[in-house]
Amino acid sequence: MSANYQITNQATGQVIKFIKSNKDANNGLLEMEAVYAAFSDEPPLHYHPIQKEVFNVLAGELTVRMNAEIKIYKKGEEFCIEPGVHHSMWNSGYLDTMVSWKIFPPLQTEAFLNTLTNLANEGKTNKAGIPPLPLMLYLLNRYRNSFRLSKLSKITLSVLYLFFYPFFLLMRYRSKIATMQSCSVSE
Repeated sequence: MSANYQITNQATGQVIKFIKSNKDANNGLLEMEAVYAAFSDEPPLHYHPIQKEVFNVLAGELTVRMNAEIKIYKKGEEFCIEPGVHHSMWNSGYLDTMVSWKIFPPLQTEAFLNTLTNLANEGKTNKAGIPPLPLMLYLLNRYRNSFRLSKLSKITLSVLYLFFYPFFLLMRYRSKIATMQSCSVSE
């Protein structure tokens, strides 16, 4: 995937423009600009096991939950999320919010974001952009080095994954998800 393409999640309204993608960065940096629609919902609390994220608010304001603390960052403010820090972010304001978003190392984040966006745009998620449980479990296992839900332990995910494994094979998730990892360019 090359830089300077954009995806739009029709379920959540989030727009992500990829500035430096995995191929451009040689796995050192994934750089994006993201737009959060006004009055967006708080996504599930999550963390990244080994990735560091740096955000700079370019327009509007962004509400961020880190561990148990909630803070609103305004235009011009920058913040960092270290590996393992449980967090979520959304736009609780009246205007759209734009942020610069950098991830070190990128791992499979670009593919994960493309996959979730493609699923949402094909109507395979709820209005919050979350796929049905079996598909979500498959994705959480596939992208476990990049993204983990705070409320689901690694052991629980492994047990659930094994339980659902025959279903994953029957539904051919591996081949279906492989085609969704590529970019879906928005105009």
